[in-house]
Amino acid sequence: MEFVGETLRAALEALAAAAPDWLAPLISTAWVERYGAKVDNYRFPKGENVRRDWAEQVGRDGCVLLDAVDEAAAPGWLREIPAVRILRRAWAEQYHRDGQEVRWREGKDLPPARERLSSPYDTDAHYGIKRGSGWCGYKVHLSETCERDAPHLITHVETTNATVNDTEVTAVVHQRLARRELTPREHVVDAGYVTAAHILAARKKHGIDLLGPVGMDTHHSGRDAQAPGLSQAAFTTDWDAKKVTCPAGAASVSWSEQRKASGTPLVRVHFALADCAPCPLRTRCTKAANGKWGRSLTLLPQEQQQILEQRRAEQQTHEWKLRYDARAGVEGTISQAVRRTRLRRTPYRGLSKTHLANVLCATALNIIRVDAWLHGTPLGASRVSHLARLTPAA
Repeated sequence: MEFVGETLRAALEALAAAAPDWLAPLISTAWVERYGAKVDNYRFPKGENVRRDWAEQVGRDGCVLLDAVDEAAAPGWLREIPAVRILRRAWAEQYHRDGQEVRWREGKDLPPARERLSSPYDTDAHYGIKRGSGWCGYKVHLSETCERDAPHLITHVETTNATVNDTEVTAVVHQRLARRELTPREHVVDAGYVTAAHILAARKKHGIDLLGPVGMDTHHSGRDAQAPGLSQAAFTTDWDAKKVTCPAGAASVSWSEQRKASGTPLVRVHFALADCAPCPLRTRCTKAANGKWGRSLTLLPQEQQQILEQRRAEQQTHEWKLRYDARAGVEGTISQAVRRTRLRRTPYRGLSKTHLANVLCATALNIIRVDAWLHGTPLGASRVSHLARLTPAA
């Protein structure tokens, strides 16, 4: 509601400045009340039905304005005003129009967030949500060195729109670090940047040890602690024979190579219900009680699955946790960037200008850090040498 109201108001403001005499006959007192001031949530009427009526009234008003712009008698250049073009695109995304009837689109009918306009002032900005917090704009991903005896310098800045998942950024950052011959031997990242495929690709393509926690196998994790569920680690996989053996000694009866909708390959393994039903471990292993199959497993391709199992085991050890402690230092970098450079706010419109501003912020922090180091006041050290960190500051 805030978006469509402010989009229409922005178009009216632009037309009022560009063609006030043309616009004046269209404006009514009701329009002045609705769009005279910035559209904010606190000004909306209360009640779901009343709000929906308000949003559809905004839709009808926008269509009236677009129809007037499209009339043959209207100056052709009005259609090229950026705010009017944004209004036209936003109305196509947000409303159905059937003759004179204008209806607000339901969420399922909207384009994906990555393709949908989220701001009338910046077409590159999109609405993202992370850990329950939503914002319209961008993400910035920072990589920094962490030498014990050198200043910690930011080596790469990656700016994306807010809908881009962290998992999509890992390979891009590695490629760009490699292009500038700045790849680290070890790259400490948070869980959002790590999958088994990322660990394998970083190792093979760039010689990077990607250090970050992978998701644990939570199969039956809520069961009694005295009888924990049997995770994938309890099963033995014979990749050559395409068989999996369960802890009770039963062999799988189905091995199916499939792909997710995203194209990611995987293997689905099934055990026979006849083997699982009488098994004394069944309550710890599967809830299957009828049908054709008993316990089922989903496996990644062999190399990825083996890396996943190895990492799951490693990250439970004290030694691994000590190595990973170094990643906590990047929170200080984010805090410093927010306090010293106002990194969470961009005064610019567009991804390219916002990225340039983020690079300048990182440059300023590097200058501060080098200066502090030269004057004998290092800003911190870590337990692991020669690594980079990657963490978003949304």
